[in-house]
Amino acid sequence: MIQVDPNRCCYCGGCVSVCPVEALTLAETRLLVSDTCIDCGDCILACPVDALHSEFDPIIPSGKTSKRKYDIVVVGAGPGGSTAAQVAAKAGLTVLLLEKRQEIGSPVRCAEGVGYEELINFIEPDERWIATEVNRAEIAAINQGIKIQQLNASGGRGYILERRIFDRVLAENAALAGAEIRVKTAATGLLRENGAIKGVRIKSSDFFGNHDTMEIEAKVIIAADGVEAQLGRWAGLDLQLPLQDTMVCTQYLLAGIDIDPTCTYYYIDSELAPGGYLWVFPKGEGKANVGLGVQADIWQSRVGGQSNSKKSSTKAPGILALLEQFIETNPQLSQGYPVSLISGNVPIGLSPEKLVLDGFMTIGDAARQVDPLTGGGILNAMAAGKVAALTALQAIETGNLSAASLANYQTEWKKLKGRQLSRNYRLRLKFPPRERIHKRFVEAFSLAVKG
Repeated sequence: MIQVDPNRCCYCGGCVSVCPVEALTLAETRLLVSDTCIDCGDCILACPVDALHSEFDPIIPSGKTSKRKYDIVVVGAGPGGSTAAQVAAKAGLTVLLLEKRQEIGSPVRCAEGVGYEELINFIEPDERWIATEVNRAEIAAINQGIKIQQLNASGGRGYILERRIFDRVLAENAALAGAEIRVKTAATGLLRENGAIKGVRIKSSDFFGNHDTMEIEAKVIIAADGVEAQLGRWAGLDLQLPLQDTMVCTQYLLAGIDIDPTCTYYYIDSELAPGGYLWVFPKGEGKANVGLGVQADIWQSRVGGQSNSKKSSTKAPGILALLEQFIETNPQLSQGYPVSLISGNVPIGLSPEKLVLDGFMTIGDAARQVDPLTGGGILNAMAAGKVAALTALQAIETGNLSAASLANYQTEWKKLKGRQLSRNYRLRLKFPPRERIHKRFVEAFSLAVKG
Protein backbone atom coordinates (compact mmCIF):
# COMPACT_ATOMS: atom_id res chain seq x y z
CA MET A 1 0.00 0.00 0.00
CA ILE A 2 1.18 3.52 -0.80
CA GLN A 3 2.50 5.52 2.16
CA VAL A 4 2.05 9.30 2.60
CA ASP A 5 4.67 11.63 4.07
CA PRO A 6 2.48 14.32 5.73
CA ASN A 7 5.46 16.67 6.07
CA ARG A 8 5.79 16.81 2.30
CA CYS A 9 2.23 16.33 1.01
CA CYS A 10 0.69 19.59 -0.26
CA TYR A 11 -2.78 18.10 -0.86
CA CYS A 12 -2.87 19.05 -4.53
CA GLY A 13 -4.95 16.02 -5.53
CA GLY A 14 -2.82 15.10 -8.52
CA CYS A 15 -2.32 11.57 -7.24
CA VAL A 16 -6.08 11.09 -6.88
CA SER A 17 -6.60 11.92 -10.54
CA VAL A 18 -4.33 9.13 -11.82
CA CYS A 19 -5.27 6.32 -9.42
CA PRO A 20 -6.81 3.48 -11.49
CA VAL A 21 -8.70 1.94 -8.56
CA GLU A 22 -9.91 5.07 -6.74
CA ALA A 23 -7.89 4.18 -3.66
CA LEU A 24 -6.89 7.77 -2.88
CA THR A 25 -9.17 10.41 -1.40
CA LEU A 26 -8.34 14.03 -0.64
CA ALA A 27 -9.99 15.21 2.60
CA GLU A 28 -8.92 18.87 2.73
CA THR A 29 -5.55 18.62 4.49
CA ARG A 30 -5.39 14.83 4.63
CA LEU A 31 -4.67 12.36 1.88
CA LEU A 32 -6.35 9.05 2.64
CA VAL A 33 -5.28 5.70 1.18
CA SER A 34 -7.80 2.85 1.26
CA ASP A 35 -7.02 -0.86 1.38
CA THR A 36 -8.06 -1.16 -2.27
CA CYS A 37 -4.64 0.28 -3.22
CA ILE A 38 -2.80 -2.06 -5.61
CA ASP A 39 0.58 -0.32 -5.16
CA CYS A 40 0.89 0.32 -8.91
CA GLY A 41 3.02 3.44 -8.34
CA ASP A 42 1.18 5.78 -10.73
CA CYS A 43 0.51 8.22 -7.92
CA ILE A 44 4.21 8.32 -7.03
CA LEU A 45 5.00 9.46 -10.55
CA ALA A 46 2.25 12.12 -10.40
CA CYS A 47 3.36 13.62 -7.07
CA PRO A 48 5.28 16.89 -7.55
CA VAL A 49 6.79 16.95 -4.03
CA ASP A 50 7.89 13.30 -3.55
CA ALA A 51 5.38 12.78 -0.74
CA LEU A 52 4.38 9.24 -1.75
CA HIS A 53 6.31 6.00 -1.64
CA SER A 54 5.62 2.29 -1.64
CA GLU A 55 5.52 0.46 1.66
CA PHE A 56 8.02 -1.95 0.08
CA ASP A 57 10.42 0.91 -0.61
CA PRO A 58 10.21 3.16 2.47
CA ILE A 59 12.21 6.31 2.99
CA ILE A 60 14.78 5.50 5.64
CA PRO A 61 15.94 8.51 7.68
CA SER A 62 19.69 8.87 7.77
CA GLY A 63 19.60 9.94 11.39
CA LYS A 64 21.86 12.89 10.64
CA THR A 65 21.19 16.29 12.15
CA SER A 66 22.06 19.51 10.37
CA LYS A 67 22.61 22.79 12.18
CA ARG A 68 22.25 26.43 11.23
CA LYS A 69 22.55 29.61 13.26
CA TYR A 70 20.55 32.83 13.31
CA ASP A 71 20.26 35.83 15.58
CA ILE A 72 16.50 35.37 15.85
CA VAL A 73 14.11 32.57 14.96
CA VAL A 74 10.44 33.58 14.80
CA VAL A 75 7.95 30.71 14.90
CA GLY A 76 4.62 31.56 13.28
CA ALA A 77 4.10 33.85 10.26
CA GLY A 78 0.92 35.58 11.36
CA PRO A 79 0.79 39.39 11.65
CA GLY A 80 2.80 39.40 14.89
CA GLY A 81 5.49 37.00 13.73
CA SER A 82 5.97 38.65 10.35
CA THR A 83 6.14 42.10 11.94
CA ALA A 84 8.77 40.90 14.41
CA ALA A 85 10.77 39.31 11.58
CA GLN A 86 10.62 42.45 9.44
CA VAL A 87 11.66 44.80 12.25
CA ALA A 88 14.54 42.56 13.32
CA ALA A 89 15.78 41.95 9.76
CA LYS A 90 15.56 45.63 8.90
CA ALA A 91 17.80 46.32 11.90
CA GLY A 92 20.45 44.05 10.41
CA LEU A 93 19.89 40.85 12.38
CA THR A 94 19.85 37.43 10.75
CA VAL A 95 16.27 36.19 11.01
CA LEU A 96 14.52 32.92 10.22
CA LEU A 97 10.70 32.96 10.07
CA LEU A 98 9.05 29.53 10.28
CA GLU A 99 5.45 28.72 9.30
CA LYS A 100 4.05 25.23 9.82
CA ARG A 101 1.37 25.63 7.15
CA GLN A 102 2.14 25.48 3.45
CA GLU A 103 0.44 28.81 2.76
CA ILE A 104 0.89 31.91 4.92
CA GLY A 105 -2.47 33.51 5.70
CA SER A 106 -4.51 30.34 5.28
CA PRO A 107 -6.72 29.11 6.78
CA VAL A 108 -8.24 32.39 7.98
CA ARG A 109 -9.55 32.28 11.54
CA CYS A 110 -10.55 35.89 11.99
CA ALA A 111 -13.39 38.40 11.47
CA GLU A 112 -10.71 40.56 9.74
CA GLY A 113 -11.53 44.00 11.16
CA VAL A 114 -8.84 46.60 12.06
CA GLY A 115 -8.71 50.30 12.85
CA TYR A 116 -6.94 52.72 10.54
CA GLU A 117 -5.11 54.80 13.17
CA GLU A 118 -3.22 51.84 14.60
CA LEU A 119 -2.69 50.05 11.32
CA ILE A 120 -0.71 52.87 9.73
CA ASN A 121 1.91 52.52 12.46
CA PHE A 122 2.99 49.33 10.68
CA ILE A 123 1.96 49.43 7.03
CA GLU A 124 0.39 51.75 4.50
CA PRO A 125 -3.13 50.68 3.46
CA ASP A 126 -3.23 48.88 0.13
CA GLU A 127 -6.34 48.01 -1.87
CA ARG A 128 -4.87 44.56 -2.53
CA TRP A 129 -5.72 43.44 0.98
CA ILE A 130 -8.61 45.75 1.89
CA ALA A 131 -12.04 44.25 1.25
CA THR A 132 -13.89 47.41 2.27
CA GLU A 133 -13.51 50.58 4.33
CA VAL A 134 -15.91 51.12 7.23
CA ASN A 135 -16.68 54.31 9.13
CA ARG A 136 -19.45 53.43 11.54
CA ALA A 137 -20.65 50.68 13.84
CA GLU A 138 -24.06 49.58 15.04
CA ILE A 139 -24.19 47.79 18.39
CA ALA A 140 -27.47 46.20 19.48
CA ALA A 141 -28.46 44.39 22.66
CA ILE A 142 -31.00 41.60 22.15
CA ASN A 143 -33.26 40.12 24.83
CA GLN A 144 -35.39 37.10 23.88
CA GLY A 145 -35.20 38.04 20.23
CA ILE A 146 -36.16 41.69 20.76
CA LYS A 147 -33.75 44.58 20.25
CA ILE A 148 -33.83 46.62 23.47
CA GLN A 149 -30.70 48.74 23.12
CA GLN A 150 -28.96 50.15 20.08
CA LEU A 151 -25.95 52.41 19.87
CA ASN A 152 -24.71 53.92 16.62
CA ALA A 153 -21.11 55.07 16.50
CA SER A 154 -19.67 56.95 13.55
CA GLY A 155 -16.52 58.78 12.55
CA GLY A 156 -14.01 56.00 13.22
CA ARG A 157 -12.14 54.78 10.16
CA GLY A 158 -11.37 51.12 9.75
CA TYR A 159 -10.94 48.29 7.29
CA ILE A 160 -12.19 44.78 6.79
CA LEU A 161 -9.18 42.91 5.49
CA GLU A 162 -8.51 40.04 3.16
CA ARG A 163 -6.32 38.21 5.64
CA ARG A 164 -5.02 35.68 3.13
CA ILE A 165 -3.44 38.52 1.19
CA PHE A 166 -2.64 40.77 4.16
CA ASP A 167 -0.67 38.10 6.02
CA ARG A 168 1.23 37.13 2.89
CA VAL A 169 2.17 40.76 2.20
CA LEU A 170 3.50 41.14 5.76
CA ALA A 171 5.65 38.04 5.25
CA GLU A 172 6.82 39.35 1.88
CA ASN A 173 7.84 42.61 3.56
CA ALA A 174 9.82 40.60 6.11
CA ALA A 175 11.60 38.81 3.26
CA LEU A 176 12.32 42.08 1.49
CA ALA A 177 13.87 43.34 4.75
CA GLY A 178 16.20 40.33 4.74
CA ALA A 179 14.41 37.66 6.74
CA GLU A 180 14.60 34.06 5.57
CA ILE A 181 11.19 32.35 5.44
CA ARG A 182 10.36 28.65 5.41
CA VAL A 183 6.78 27.40 5.02
CA LYS A 184 5.46 23.94 5.84
CA THR A 185 8.11 23.76 8.52
CA ALA A 186 7.01 23.12 12.10
CA ALA A 187 9.02 23.47 15.28
CA THR A 188 9.05 20.17 17.16
CA GLY A 189 11.04 21.15 20.23
CA LEU A 190 13.41 23.60 21.86
CA LEU A 191 17.18 23.46 22.22
CA ARG A 192 18.58 24.21 25.67
CA GLU A 193 22.01 24.83 27.10
CA ASN A 194 22.47 25.10 30.86
CA GLY A 195 18.76 25.78 31.19
CA ALA A 196 18.68 28.64 28.67
CA ILE A 197 16.83 28.28 25.38
CA LYS A 198 19.27 28.30 22.49
CA GLY A 199 17.20 27.37 19.47
CA VAL A 200 14.50 25.16 17.99
CA ARG A 201 14.32 21.67 16.61
CA ILE A 202 12.39 21.25 13.37
CA LYS A 203 11.41 18.45 11.05
CA SER A 204 10.84 19.41 7.46
CA SER A 205 11.16 17.41 4.30
CA ASP A 206 12.37 20.28 2.17
CA PHE A 207 14.25 22.62 4.53
CA PHE A 208 17.51 23.26 2.64
CA GLY A 209 16.82 20.04 0.73
CA ASN A 210 17.26 18.06 3.93
CA HIS A 211 14.99 15.18 4.96
CA ASP A 212 16.30 14.96 8.50
CA THR A 213 15.60 16.59 11.81
CA MET A 214 17.37 19.91 12.05
CA GLU A 215 18.58 21.92 15.01
CA ILE A 216 18.42 25.65 14.41
CA GLU A 217 20.45 27.68 16.86
CA ALA A 218 19.38 31.21 17.73
CA LYS A 219 20.24 33.90 20.23
CA VAL A 220 16.55 34.67 20.74
CA ILE A 221 13.38 32.72 19.94
CA ILE A 222 10.17 34.70 19.38
CA ALA A 223 7.15 32.42 19.69
CA ALA A 224 4.21 33.67 17.61
CA ASP A 225 2.54 30.29 17.23
CA GLY A 226 -1.04 31.35 17.92
CA VAL A 227 -3.62 30.28 20.45
CA GLU A 228 -2.00 26.81 20.69
CA ALA A 229 1.10 28.39 22.27
CA GLN A 230 3.05 25.14 22.06
CA LEU A 231 6.50 26.72 22.22
CA GLY A 232 5.65 28.69 25.35
CA ARG A 233 4.43 25.55 27.08
CA TRP A 234 7.54 23.63 26.01
CA ALA A 235 9.59 26.49 27.41
CA GLY A 236 7.84 26.22 30.78
CA LEU A 237 5.52 29.24 30.70
CA ASP A 238 2.02 28.90 32.15
CA LEU A 239 -0.11 29.58 29.08
CA GLN A 240 -2.97 27.16 29.61
CA LEU A 241 -6.33 28.80 28.93
CA PRO A 242 -9.10 28.30 31.50
CA LEU A 243 -12.48 27.83 29.85
CA GLN A 244 -13.79 31.14 31.21
CA ASP A 245 -11.03 32.92 29.30
CA THR A 246 -11.76 31.19 26.01
CA MET A 247 -14.17 32.27 23.28
CA VAL A 248 -15.37 29.52 20.95
CA CYS A 249 -16.11 31.04 17.54
CA THR A 250 -17.49 30.11 14.15
CA GLN A 251 -18.07 32.23 11.06
CA TYR A 252 -19.51 32.07 7.56
CA LEU A 253 -18.51 34.29 4.67
CA LEU A 254 -21.91 34.97 3.12
CA ALA A 255 -22.33 36.10 -0.48
CA GLY A 256 -25.44 37.51 -2.14
CA ILE A 257 -26.62 39.70 0.75
CA ASP A 258 -27.63 43.36 0.93
CA ILE A 259 -26.10 45.33 3.81
CA ASP A 260 -24.42 48.69 4.27
CA PRO A 261 -20.79 48.11 3.18
CA THR A 262 -19.53 50.93 5.44
CA CYS A 263 -21.00 49.66 8.73
CA THR A 264 -19.94 46.88 11.10
CA TYR A 265 -22.73 45.27 13.13
CA TYR A 266 -22.47 43.78 16.62
CA TYR A 267 -25.26 41.92 18.44
CA ILE A 268 -25.07 41.20 22.17
CA ASP A 269 -27.46 38.30 22.76
CA SER A 270 -27.12 36.06 25.82
CA GLU A 271 -29.30 33.37 24.24
CA LEU A 272 -27.51 32.96 20.92
CA ALA A 273 -24.04 34.09 22.05
CA PRO A 274 -23.72 33.69 25.84
CA GLY A 275 -20.69 35.57 27.13
CA GLY A 276 -19.82 36.80 23.64
CA TYR A 277 -21.54 38.41 20.70
CA LEU A 278 -22.53 38.03 17.05
CA TRP A 279 -21.03 40.11 14.27
CA VAL A 280 -21.62 41.09 10.67
CA PHE A 281 -18.56 42.61 9.01
CA PRO A 282 -19.13 43.71 5.39
CA LYS A 283 -16.61 42.73 2.74
CA GLY A 284 -18.11 44.66 -0.17
CA GLU A 285 -19.93 43.44 -3.28
CA GLY A 286 -22.75 41.81 -1.31
CA LYS A 287 -20.49 39.81 1.01
CA ALA A 288 -19.92 39.77 4.77
CA ASN A 289 -18.24 37.81 7.53
CA VAL A 290 -21.09 36.65 9.77
CA GLY A 291 -20.13 34.90 12.96
CA LEU A 292 -20.53 34.45 16.68
CA GLY A 293 -18.41 33.72 19.71
CA VAL A 294 -19.50 32.19 23.01
CA GLN A 295 -17.65 31.94 26.31
CA ALA A 296 -16.53 28.33 26.60
CA ASP A 297 -17.38 27.65 30.25
CA ILE A 298 -20.87 29.14 29.94
CA TRP A 299 -21.49 27.13 26.80
CA GLN A 300 -20.20 23.97 28.46
CA SER A 301 -22.49 24.37 31.49
CA ARG A 302 -25.47 25.15 29.28
CA VAL A 303 -24.94 22.18 26.99
CA GLY A 304 -24.16 19.91 29.93
CA GLY A 305 -27.17 21.10 31.89
CA GLN A 306 -29.51 20.63 28.97
CA SER A 307 -28.17 17.28 27.90
CA ASN A 308 -28.25 15.95 31.46
CA SER A 309 -31.69 17.30 32.25
CA LYS A 310 -34.35 14.62 32.82
CA LYS A 311 -36.95 16.98 31.40
CA SER A 312 -35.20 17.36 28.06
CA SER A 313 -34.70 14.56 25.58
CA THR A 314 -33.18 16.81 22.91
CA LYS A 315 -29.58 17.76 22.57
CA ALA A 316 -28.64 21.44 22.90
CA PRO A 317 -27.99 23.03 19.51
CA GLY A 318 -24.37 23.40 18.51
CA ILE A 319 -22.67 26.75 18.04
CA LEU A 320 -22.89 26.48 14.27
CA ALA A 321 -26.63 25.79 14.58
CA LEU A 322 -27.02 28.99 16.61
CA LEU A 323 -25.20 30.95 13.92
CA GLU A 324 -27.50 29.49 11.29
CA GLN A 325 -30.51 30.37 13.43
CA PHE A 326 -29.31 33.98 13.60
CA ILE A 327 -28.85 34.08 9.83
CA GLU A 328 -32.23 32.51 9.09
CA THR A 329 -34.08 35.03 11.26
CA ASN A 330 -32.32 38.03 9.71
CA PRO A 331 -33.92 38.88 6.33
CA GLN A 332 -30.81 40.74 5.13
CA LEU A 333 -28.65 37.68 5.72
CA SER A 334 -30.97 34.77 4.99
CA GLN A 335 -30.95 35.53 1.26
CA GLY A 336 -27.22 34.85 1.10
CA TYR A 337 -25.19 31.68 0.69
CA PRO A 338 -22.09 30.58 2.61
CA VAL A 339 -18.92 30.38 0.53
CA SER A 340 -16.58 29.61 3.40
CA LEU A 341 -16.78 28.35 6.98
CA ILE A 342 -14.13 28.89 9.64
CA SER A 343 -13.97 28.16 13.35
CA GLY A 344 -11.52 28.55 16.19
CA ASN A 345 -10.86 29.67 19.74
CA VAL A 346 -9.90 33.14 20.92
CA PRO A 347 -8.12 33.84 24.24
CA ILE A 348 -10.03 36.55 26.15
CA GLY A 349 -8.12 36.59 29.43
CA LEU A 350 -5.15 38.68 30.47
CA SER A 351 -1.57 37.94 29.50
CA PRO A 352 0.33 35.87 32.07
CA GLU A 353 2.73 37.79 34.26
CA LYS A 354 5.66 36.00 32.68
CA LEU A 355 6.14 36.05 28.90
CA VAL A 356 9.95 35.81 28.73
CA LEU A 357 12.69 33.37 29.67
CA ASP A 358 16.39 33.32 28.91
CA GLY A 359 16.56 33.65 25.11
CA PHE A 360 12.80 33.37 24.67
CA MET A 361 9.75 35.65 24.19
CA THR A 362 6.16 34.96 23.22
CA ILE A 363 3.79 37.35 21.43
CA GLY A 364 0.28 37.72 20.01
CA ASP A 365 -2.42 35.12 20.62
CA ALA A 366 0.25 32.83 22.06
CA ALA A 367 0.84 35.48 24.74
CA ARG A 368 -2.92 36.05 25.21
CA GLN A 369 -2.62 39.64 23.95
CA VAL A 370 -6.20 39.82 22.66
CA ASP A 371 -8.84 42.36 23.68
CA PRO A 372 -10.98 40.57 26.33
CA LEU A 373 -14.18 42.33 25.20
CA THR A 374 -13.96 42.30 21.42
CA GLY A 375 -11.60 39.40 20.78
CA GLY A 376 -9.58 41.61 18.42
CA GLY A 377 -5.91 40.74 18.22
CA ILE A 378 -4.36 41.57 14.83
CA LEU A 379 -2.95 44.98 15.71
CA ASN A 380 -2.07 43.91 19.25
CA ALA A 381 0.05 41.10 17.82
CA MET A 382 1.78 43.46 15.41
CA ALA A 383 2.52 45.92 18.22
CA ALA A 384 3.91 43.12 20.40
CA GLY A 385 6.00 41.81 17.49
CA LYS A 386 7.61 45.20 16.98
CA VAL A 387 8.37 45.67 20.69
CA ALA A 388 9.73 42.12 20.98
CA ALA A 389 12.02 42.57 17.96
CA LEU A 390 13.43 45.85 19.26
CA THR A 391 13.98 44.30 22.69
CA ALA A 392 15.78 41.35 21.11
CA LEU A 393 17.95 43.74 19.09
CA GLN A 394 19.05 45.56 22.22
CA ALA A 395 19.71 42.31 24.08
CA ILE A 396 21.81 40.93 21.24
CA GLU A 397 23.80 44.16 20.93
CA THR A 398 24.61 44.12 24.66
CA GLY A 399 25.21 40.38 24.75
CA ASN A 400 22.70 39.96 27.58
CA LEU A 401 20.04 37.45 26.54
CA SER A 402 18.74 36.75 30.03
CA ALA A 403 15.09 36.87 31.00
CA ALA A 404 15.85 40.01 33.04
CA SER A 405 17.10 41.72 29.89
CA LEU A 406 14.23 40.55 27.70
CA ALA A 407 11.72 41.57 30.37
CA ASN A 408 11.90 45.05 28.88
CA TYR A 409 9.51 43.68 26.24
CA GLN A 410 6.87 43.02 28.89
CA THR A 411 7.40 46.43 30.46
CA GLU A 412 6.97 48.24 27.15
CA TRP A 413 3.99 46.09 26.19
CA LYS A 414 2.19 46.93 29.41
CA LYS A 415 2.81 50.63 28.82
CA LEU A 416 1.46 50.31 25.31
CA LYS A 417 -1.59 48.10 25.81
CA GLY A 418 -1.71 46.74 29.34
CA ARG A 419 -3.96 49.35 30.87
CA GLN A 420 -6.53 49.17 28.08
CA LEU A 421 -6.74 45.37 28.08
CA SER A 422 -6.91 45.20 31.89
CA ARG A 423 -9.80 47.67 31.86
CA ASN A 424 -11.70 45.64 29.30
CA TYR A 425 -11.08 42.44 31.23
CA ARG A 426 -12.49 44.01 34.39
CA LEU A 427 -15.56 45.14 32.43
CA ARG A 428 -16.10 41.63 31.15
CA LEU A 429 -16.03 40.30 34.70
CA LYS A 430 -18.16 43.14 36.09
CA PHE A 431 -21.04 42.46 33.71
CA PRO A 432 -22.22 38.83 33.72
CA PRO A 433 -23.53 37.71 30.32
CA ARG A 434 -27.19 38.34 31.09
CA GLU A 435 -26.41 41.88 32.26
CA ARG A 436 -24.61 42.87 29.08
CA ILE A 437 -27.82 44.06 27.44
CA HIS A 438 -27.76 47.09 29.77
CA LYS A 439 -26.87 50.49 28.41
CA ARG A 440 -23.67 50.87 30.46
CA PHE A 441 -22.16 47.71 29.02
CA VAL A 442 -23.23 48.55 25.48
CA GLU A 443 -21.50 51.93 25.84
CA ALA A 444 -18.35 50.28 27.23
CA PHE A 445 -18.37 47.74 24.41
CA SER A 446 -18.69 50.57 21.91
CA LEU A 447 -15.53 52.19 23.30
CA ALA A 448 -13.68 48.87 23.03
CA VAL A 449 -14.79 48.48 19.42
CA LYS A 450 -13.38 51.91 18.62
CA GLY A 451 -10.08 50.84 20.20
